[in-house]
Amino acid sequence: MLPVPIIIVNLKTYSMTRGQGALEIARALEEVAVETGTAFAVAPNAFDVRLLSEQTSLPVLAQHVDAVMEGSHTGHLTPEAALAAGAVGSLVNHSECRLRLADIEHVVERLKGCHMDSVVCTNNATVSRAAASVHPDFVAVEPPELIGGDISVTAANPEVVSYSVEMVKDVAPEVKVLCGAGVKSGEDVRIALQLGTDGVLLASGVALAEDVRVVARDLASGVL
Repeated sequence: MLPVPIIIVNLKTYSMTRGQGALEIARALEEVAVETGTAFAVAPNAFDVRLLSEQTSLPVLAQHVDAVMEGSHTGHLTPEAALAAGAVGSLVNHSECRLRLADIEHVVERLKGCHMDSVVCTNNATVSRAAASVHPDFVAVEPPELIGGDISVTAANPEVVSYSVEMVKDVAPEVKVLCGAGVKSGEDVRIALQLGTDGVLLASGVALAEDVRVVARDLASGVL
C-alpha cells in the first residue's frame, strides 16, 4: 500500500516527460522525498515504467491498465505486465482515459489480484461515491475543468473535495481520498489535507516545471 499523505505526480505523455526527461523528473522527486521525508510517487507513460522503477526508489504507478487476462489481447496493458515492469499500482479512469463503472470495477479487481494499488480518478462527489463502492485503494477527485489550469481545486471548489471525502467514507471508510486539478503549491497541498484528503494527484505543476526540485520542495512543505 502506498504511504499517506502522498503526492502522486502524473507525467502524462508530454515530449519532455518521456525517457531521459521522465528519469530526470523522477530523480528530482526522489531527492526531495529523501530530503524531506515526504512520500512521492510517479506515474510515467507505459514505456518508462521499468526505467523509473529500476533507476529510482520512488513508487511507480502505471497510468492505465486493462482488465483483460493475459493471453490473446493485442494492444492491451495487463496488470501483470505493469507489475513485472516494476509498477506498484495504476491510475484508473483518468479524465483523459475514461472507463465505464463496470470496467473500473474489473480493473480494480485485477489490480487487487496482483496485490497492486488502484487510484480511481473521478470528477465530482457523486462519481467519487460510486467509485468507492468498488473498493479501490484510493479515489482521486479531479474536476476536469480545472485540470492543467492555474487555479487549484482547493481554492476554486473546496466543497467538491470535502464532500467527496464525506461520500467516499460513507460508502467505504477504508478507501483513501486524493484531490487534484490545478494543484501546484505547498499551500494547495496543506488545504487539501485540511479538507480531509490523504494527499494530492497532480501533473503539469511538476511535469512542466522549470525546476522540479524547487516545486517539489514547495509541495512537500504542505505536508510537513
